[in-house]
Amino acid sequence: MTEATLLTWTLVAFLGVITPGIDTLLVLRHTLLAGRRAGFRAVTGIALGCLVWATASLAGLTALLAASEVAYRIVRIAGAAYLIWLGASAIWKTLPRNRRPVEPLDAGPTTTRALRAGLLTNLLNPKVGVFYVSLLPQFLPTGPGSTAWGALLVAIHLAVTFAWYPLLIWTASKARRLLLRERVRRLLDRVTATVLIGLGVKLATESR
Repeated sequence: MTEATLLTWTLVAFLGVITPGIDTLLVLRHTLLAGRRAGFRAVTGIALGCLVWATASLAGLTALLAASEVAYRIVRIAGAAYLIWLGASAIWKTLPRNRRPVEPLDAGPTTTRALRAGLLTNLLNPKVGVFYVSLLPQFLPTGPGSTAWGALLVAIHLAVTFAWYPLLIWTASKARRLLLRERVRRLLDRVTATVLIGLGVKLATESR
């Protein structure tokens, strides 16, 4: 594998990471509402989800996802349902009759939920699997060392993830002073929850 190939893959990984999407929304939401620790936990969950998809791709399992319309649809519907559930449950908690005292910033349960949300959202997004199964093989050399090179490419992708999102988290954390008032935080929670529901509906209704 040449240096040009590695640089090209790094660029592809970087563009994929910085493109706004579900992962970006989750990181921003948890950072703004619960602090940097929650944001980093969401990133960790996202990275773990990518690692699972990448491992499955290297093992040839995601080829089934790319080839089978039924498998793709099952994962897509499950992912859409999870996003809609995340958004709907967040809106439900902000309703006046369901309101509870705002959780302390950087609370343990909040960061645990952030990790789980990042992981499950990534695992239930079939586009992540298709990304690996369609792009990763194009950068792998033929021969017995392809698995090792694949592991290197996955490591580069994860490195880009952990390089970009901390910058996003740091920037978002600077805006948190505006969210110290409960009314503003609940409004932000409703807005991001509505976007999550919209993304879930979009994922459920779109084709490949």
